[in-house]
Amino acid sequence: MTGGGPGWTGDTASAAAERVIAAVLADLRAPSARGVVVDSPPGAGKSTLVVRAARELAAGGTQVMIVAQTNEQVDDLVHRLADADPSLPIGRLSAADYQPTPRVAQHANVTVDTAVSHLRGSAIIVGTAAKWTHVADGVWPWAIVDEAYQMRSDLLLRIANRFERALFVGDPGQLDPFSTVETTRWLGLTWDPMQSAVAVLLRHNPDIPVHRLPVSWRLPASAAEPVSKAFYPFAPFESGTAEGERRLTFQTAAIGASAVDRAIETAAETGWTLYELPPRHTLRTDAEAVAACAALAERLLQRGPLAFSPDRLPSGEQVTPDRIAIGTAHRDQAAAIRQALGATAQQITVDTANRLQGREYDVTIVLHPLSGRRDATAFHLESGRLCVLTSRHRHACIVVARAGIQELLDAHPSTEPVHLNVPVKFPDGWEANQAILTHLTPYKVRAS
Repeated sequence: MTGGGPGWTGDTASAAAERVIAAVLADLRAPSARGVVVDSPPGAGKSTLVVRAARELAAGGTQVMIVAQTNEQVDDLVHRLADADPSLPIGRLSAADYQPTPRVAQHANVTVDTAVSHLRGSAIIVGTAAKWTHVADGVWPWAIVDEAYQMRSDLLLRIANRFERALFVGDPGQLDPFSTVETTRWLGLTWDPMQSAVAVLLRHNPDIPVHRLPVSWRLPASAAEPVSKAFYPFAPFESGTAEGERRLTFQTAAIGASAVDRAIETAAETGWTLYELPPRHTLRTDAEAVAACAALAERLLQRGPLAFSPDRLPSGEQVTPDRIAIGTAHRDQAAAIRQALGATAQQITVDTANRLQGREYDVTIVLHPLSGRRDATAFHLESGRLCVLTSRHRHACIVVARAGIQELLDAHPSTEPVHLNVPVKFPDGWEANQAILTHLTPYKVRAS
């Protein structure tokens, strides 16, 4: 499988994905399998695979434990499982103060409880990794770890004695686990808690099979190639839709030719826009960049965008505010943009890359992590952060940035120290930022 081609036809993409899924399920059935790892690009159907694998394992008469990383992910999986089979008893392992969300509460086959002993009648039990660490009794034949690259290795160590075999599913290109405390004391150790669960698992068990899903069903053909080349050079993938199969149009024409209108029209036509502000060193919460993000979002809604997708609604559907997201690197930037949005745009999701992981929208607006900065720190250069921000969309992505990022990158080459016994991450953030910036240059619209 190679990435960066002209795109799949629907049947070929489905067949390629199904071959990989069949191989994963065959490894799960093998009596000698201690574990299986599945690498997945953005929008490749991780949750669909988890639901399918859990149902197949449960059909064999064994109770399955599922480990997710956030309550949002747990609720999503519970909803998907209960929706796929309303007769299948599902257990939702929760904290004492958890209140079932509407998508969990609507299912009669879902039981919510704080104690795993009260969920013995459930075929599948779903909980966060943090909650599973408090389970002191019971051993399950199978565990499925969702978003396994987001899971810290110390959490895996604390729950590993609760299962015999496991399926690890995750996206290797997105954000690594993070911590608010200094972690240099553990660098180089094979059990470094800040490594991802998958990294430590494979270092200690190199014989575990690793499968790679080859198709992104989220990213359009215009996005799959640059995202694959920039962030997944060793695990290339292609889009599940061919060039031109998805379209974004507007019900209202623009009067005049403002820079904002040119930006959203370029994004609708090509899938990308680099909305470039004048070069300037700014505070982290750049008022002009904040205003630009809000203006682009509000104007997009005013134009009445329609999304045409063969896999959703070929006749077109309205792009409503809840199908638009604005992504940032910092929480204060997100808060400022929320405040700047008008009343009609309040339902637009505005959040950081960490909280946007795993989510999907029709159109995204991204405030570039390096916009207006004097330096390029490891935090702002992290490839996973930019990967998340530029891979949430089904139709178009608009990147807002001040001019000068190219010069900033040239002035701050990658200087991360090399540590013994620490695998070098590739691609590094410097290279990934260069690749995305090079791709965006032909789609540049200068702010007026």
